[in-house]
Amino acid sequence: MLIRHRGRSPVVDPGAYVAPNATLVGDVSKVSFLTQAFDSGLPLPDERVSLMFDIGTPDVAVGAACVVSEHAVLRATAVGAVPQPVVLGDHVFVGPHATLLGCTVGRCCYLATNATVLHGARLGAGAVVAVGALAHAGAVLPSEMFVPPMTVAIGDPARVYPTDRPDELAEAVRGVNFAQAAFGVTHDWTDRIARYERIAEVRGAEYAAHLDDEIVG
Repeated sequence: MLIRHRGRSPVVDPGAYVAPNATLVGDVSKVSFLTQAFDSGLPLPDERVSLMFDIGTPDVAVGAACVVSEHAVLRATAVGAVPQPVVLGDHVFVGPHATLLGCTVGRCCYLATNATVLHGARLGAGAVVAVGALAHAGAVLPSEMFVPPMTVAIGDPARVYPTDRPDELAEAVRGVNFAQAAFGVTHDWTDRIARYERIAEVRGAEYAAHLDDEIVG
């Protein structure tokens, strides 16, 4: 299903395959990461892309020869100081149930089942986010970095934190200032009630913008 959102409709390359039950919303484009996203002037590569299931909201650019698997969600960030698109380089694999929010993924990255990449994160070429792992907001993964299963990558350059050291992990997450990166919310870390209240309001307003969406194909 193709849906126009905020006056912008998805564009699907003739060579791309989109599953019958996929949803593309807003400014979703199948483009070449090398020639258009970064204007490198390199030749346009072979255009083969599989887009499957739940591709979401404005400003999503998918490079050549990518595969986005079932139940993956790609969603740009339209709130906060600077809107952040989702950009996939060429030959990226996005596994089932993966979530990518307002991030940039370099060519030949591998994002496994249930991998998550959050707002402002940047993955270098060939980086791997393994099963159930998370690249947190603003994380910068060098080329070919491997984030092991069920761990969290935080920082620039990213450091990997295991989930069995919750105090250390919580302190690292605090330094990310996720609420501001994702929602433009600046409430103090310790004021969780006020922070989550404002996040819900911001997110609700963002979703309410879909009330005027139109099915176009």
